[in-house]
Amino acid sequence: MNFKGRNKVTTEFNMSSMTDIVFLLLIFFMLASTLVTTSAIDIILPKASGKTENKKSISVNITEDLTFYIDNKRVTENMLENELINTLSNEEKPTIVLRSEKTVPVQYVVTVMDIANRNKFKVVLAVTPN
Repeated sequence: MNFKGRNKVTTEFNMSSMTDIVFLLLIFFMLASTLVTTSAIDIILPKASGKTENKKSISVNITEDLTFYIDNKRVTENMLENELINTLSNEEKPTIVLRSEKTVPVQYVVTVMDIANRNKFKVVLAVTPN
């Protein structure tokens, strides 16, 4: 007499369903990550540390009447680049502190930033704290 049942439970584990789920999750997260867009502007923020450095930085001021000053020396817009190159030529990390009044049109600020970008000068925009 044969008493074995027809429905025999196998002790083997089939991994194919598990791999299907893992691949579906992988595809879902890959597609979802490409749809996420950030609406932030990339800005390099200044970092603070415990030590202070004595770095010489040149101040460029733009007044309300569109007059340019390098430190306290008045210069014309045409001579601004030459004066900055002469002043910062021997600096290891040349830095410009840009101070502009509120009423100055943006194009003049961008002019100074463009000069700094062409000559690889670092620009720090000075603002008044609230």
